[in-house]
Amino acid sequence: MNEEQLITGCRKGDRTAQKELYELYSPRMLGVCLRYIGDRETARDVLQDGFVKVFSSFGGYKGEGPLGAWIRRIFVNESLEHLRRTNIHRNTVDIESIADYSTNEETAVSKLSADDLMHLIQSLPDSLRAVFNLFAIEGYSHREIAGMLHIEESTSRSQYMRARRWLQNRIK
Repeated sequence: MNEEQLITGCRKGDRTAQKELYELYSPRMLGVCLRYIGDRETARDVLQDGFVKVFSSFGGYKGEGPLGAWIRRIFVNESLEHLRRTNIHRNTVDIESIADYSTNEETAVSKLSADDLMHLIQSLPDSLRAVFNLFAIEGYSHREIAGMLHIEESTSRSQYMRARRWLQNRIK
C-alpha cells in the first residue's frame, strides 16, 4: 500500500492497513521511545501505547505535513507522558544551586560511533535523558521543555547541563 492507502485504511480501522503501518514505523518509533525511556521493555510498552493512540486518533491527522512526523510527535508525547506518570523530576536540582560548570568540549565524541553515543544517551538517568533528548536532539527550547515536563525553565537548563557533564565524564 502507498501512504494514502495506509491513511485511508487506518481511518477506516482496516487491520491490514494498521499492521502495515505498524511494521513500517515501529522500528523507528521504538528508537524514539528508547531515547526517552532507556529501558527496552518499558520502551516497548510505550511503543504499544503509542500505536493505540495513533490508531485511535487517525481522524485528527489532517494531512498537513508528513505522516511520519505526525506519528513521531505522538510517540515523543507518549514517552513524555510516561516520564511524567513515573515522576522522573522528583529529585531535580534548580540551576541556581549548581556550582559553575566548565564547558570544555572534548574531541573524544568524534571517536565514538553513533551506536556508542546512543547507548550512552540511553544510559542517562531518566530526568536527564528526557531534557537532553528534547533540547539536543528534538531542538526544543528550555521554555518549551519546561512546559512539556511541568518543571521550571531553569531546571530544564540545569538538567541539560548535568546531562552533558554526565556524558562527558563517561566519554573520558
